Amino acid sequence: MIRIHAFAAERPPADQASRIASVPYDVISTREAKVLTGGNPDSFLHVIRPEVDLDEGIDPYSEAVYEAGRSKLDEFRSRGLLVEDDQPGIYLYRLTWRGQSQTGIVCCCDAQQYRDGLVKKHEFTRPDKEDDRTRHLEVSETHAEPVFLAFHDHAGIQELVDRDSSGPADCAFSAEDGVTHECWKVADPEKYIDGFSELEALYIADGHHRSAAAERAARSRMDANPDHHGDEEYNRLLAVCFPAGELRILPYNRVVRDRSGLSSDEFLNEIEKVGRISPAENGTPSGRGEVRFWMNGSWRSLTFHDQLIDHSDPVESLDCALLQSLVLQPMLGIDDPRKDQRIEFVGGIRPESELQDRAGTDGIAFSMHPTSMDELLAVADSGMTMPPKSTWFEPKLRSGLFVHNFCGSRTCAS
Repeated sequence: MIRIHAFAAERPPADQASRIASVPYDVISTREAKVLTGGNPDSFLHVIRPEVDLDEGIDPYSEAVYEAGRSKLDEFRSRGLLVEDDQPGIYLYRLTWRGQSQTGIVCCCDAQQYRDGLVKKHEFTRPDKEDDRTRHLEVSETHAEPVFLAFHDHAGIQELVDRDSSGPADCAFSAEDGVTHECWKVADPEKYIDGFSELEALYIADGHHRSAAAERAARSRMDANPDHHGDEEYNRLLAVCFPAGELRILPYNRVVRDRSGLSSDEFLNEIEKVGRISPAENGTPSGRGEVRFWMNGSWRSLTFHDQLIDHSDPVESLDCALLQSLVLQPMLGIDDPRKDQRIEFVGGIRPESELQDRAGTDGIAFSMHPTSMDELLAVADSGMTMPPKSTWFEPKLRSGLFVHNFCGSRTCAS
């Protein structure tokens, strides 16, 4: 049984939401964030990427950065850029992009259910990124960006969503990337709470580091509170929960900077041992079991030999796992793709030309077929972990549309 909770969201005024809401912290670099915040002092990036307002070259993990984020958050509140609702609620958040819509339920989930495995993971987290988000939470005392969760389609919940999103949105705008964002506050939160109680699990689609950090921050407060009873706001994490059937996954591509000493002909001779190679007009694989790669100015198709695929294993049968075990590790020396500086990961939202440019004359770009939601759910249900950077979800949730103050009072200390 899944427990969700209503909360008193801090939200931007509807007529200013398009100027305040920002892309998430982890999809852009500091340099890109500086460009996006140029001329816009109201961008939420000032809160979640506070280094944009500090001296060039500052360590983004320094205490000064976290304190600057908290200061900006309080400034947004004092300037009326974030206004807390009078009553707790549950909200709907619809994103429409390229003719497809997905509508999520904005609520708080239990940190305890995350610990118990009812909020299921499919990725490992990196300690440095987890530490960063934990410290951001501890200093800000606020969940500033929601975790992106999925659940198995549920007719009763869908009926509630259809009803509550049938009227004019409380807030609506189109962003510069072509995504339309619409938000509503639901009429009866208890009905959603009842509907979610019929679900057996939630699945992290995007936000493994944010969810792990939220659990760590909750545990820290729990351990420090002698009167802990389990219903404090810090025991919860902010989430947007989407029906799995509405979600779209884009590829997560790879670029290796060099061929590990192999000539082009030597690499082709090696790679022919694991699959069929043929010329390709572009970098878009036609389906599962095929990877396309760019080398020396042209695309080629690699279709893995079926006898090398263990179709009974939900992880090792993934294209990204096959590429790692059959090509990247044995041929190019990429033993740990999470740590190796020779490999970089490029989200499928980036154009094919960027893969080509990043590969340059000495590297190889690998263009992947997207992982499906069914594959993701199967891995999570099995208790296994997907290879790093297996999924890229689009469209991305905007940060700053829903904020959860979990300290219980804006004056409480970190």
